[in-house]
Amino acid sequence: QVQLVESGGGLVQAGGSLRLSCAASGRTFDILKMGWFRQAPGEEREFVAAISRNDATTYYSASVKGRFTISKNNAKNEMYLQLNSPKPEDTAVYYCASRSAGAQSYNYWGQGTQVTVSS
Repeated sequence: QVQLVESGGGLVQAGGSLRLSCAASGRTFDILKMGWFRQAPGEEREFVAAISRNDATTYYSASVKGRFTISKNNAKNEMYLQLNSPKPEDTAVYYCASRSAGAQSYNYWGQGTQVTVSS
């Protein structure tokens, strides 16, 4: 089992910055990849960014590439998402997720943290 806890959400003005954190515990040695997803009201959950645990390869959705930065600290079992120049359309609940060795998809999820971007 892996437990994921997000923090750092809140209200931010468009053009500002905000950093989300995700703390992992439990079978963290089994994690191959971690990612951020988000879900806006009335919308489906969508991929935002991901990072490979071992070689730190990063992946971004087209909508956030160049504005958001994903990073990690394996020693602390933490992952981060730096939101730079957020837009009102980035308003959503942001979820942290992890994929374990042998899993076909992300198999652990956090509870989410609300990010609201005001114009």
